[in-house]
Amino acid sequence: MTLEAPRKLVRVSDRGDLIYRGLARASGSLVLLIMAAIGIFLAFRAAQALGKAGPAFLWTQAWEPDANNFGIAAVLIGTLIIALVAICIAVPLSLGTALYISEYAPRGLQRTLIGLVDLMAAIPSVVFGLWGFFSLQGNIIDVAKWISRYFGWIPIFQVDGFSNDPLSSDTVFTASSFVAGIVVAMMVTPIMTSIMREVFSQAPIGEREGALGLGATKWGMIRSVVLPFGVGGIIGGTMLGLGRALGETIAVYMIISPIFSIQPHILQSGASSISSLIALKYGESTTFGMSALMAAGLTLFFVTLVVNFGASAIVARSRSGASS
Repeated sequence: MTLEAPRKLVRVSDRGDLIYRGLARASGSLVLLIMAAIGIFLAFRAAQALGKAGPAFLWTQAWEPDANNFGIAAVLIGTLIIALVAICIAVPLSLGTALYISEYAPRGLQRTLIGLVDLMAAIPSVVFGLWGFFSLQGNIIDVAKWISRYFGWIPIFQVDGFSNDPLSSDTVFTASSFVAGIVVAMMVTPIMTSIMREVFSQAPIGEREGALGLGATKWGMIRSVVLPFGVGGIIGGTMLGLGRALGETIAVYMIISPIFSIQPHILQSGASSISSLIALKYGESTTFGMSALMAAGLTLFFVTLVVNFGASAIVARSRSGASS
């Protein structure tokens, strides 16, 4: 008995399919080429500074390129601290807002809230910076004092020079990573909310009805169906928000008081970030100083790539992200 060879399937594509496929491939290739070109440009411009600084560029805190005493340690850690503060605030806010819009809000109010969230995402960063500098910073000092008073035994909440004396100066709490993190959190929350809401709304109807039919409460259905299905959206939205928080410039630049030493106390005045460093030093830099700034930008470029690729890998393993 001889086995017949499997029939070979031939797919016939019309002209529209071929054009669409070509455009999609060209667009994807163009994005990769642009990203590679940015990395090559930054590496080429940073070569002079990196060659001069050597490996010490990674652990030096000062920023004095013309004196050959510069490094990324302080501003990189400051960037990560501000971004992490923002994400710790934005994730629960975005998650709660997305769940309310997709699961609890009446249909008429739902459309209004979606529009408001999308509108908030379009507000320029300079407006958030002005709000943080003139409005938020003065009103958040009492909150920072309370956190430092009762949780100051935790190192990140310590504030040097602060005492329980009500007449003590408040300046130690201004221009801090905490204030900058709150402002950045307000900026990334709309993006994260939109992504999470979209994924939550795609949770299978059959599984929703099955959970309710078995006697689950509304929250029980959300906990057992919607949230597990939306893990990819939660992680993807969080990482996208983290990527923007890492690179935010103007809002952070308007709020922080730049220092070039590692500042682990988030409530204390003085902070730094790579993007604000570039904005601060760009106009006054020499040729070598510009090369050093390009090296800082190259570091931020690689950190952002690592965050996004890591998020893509995690989302692809989730149920809601497997198809994409």
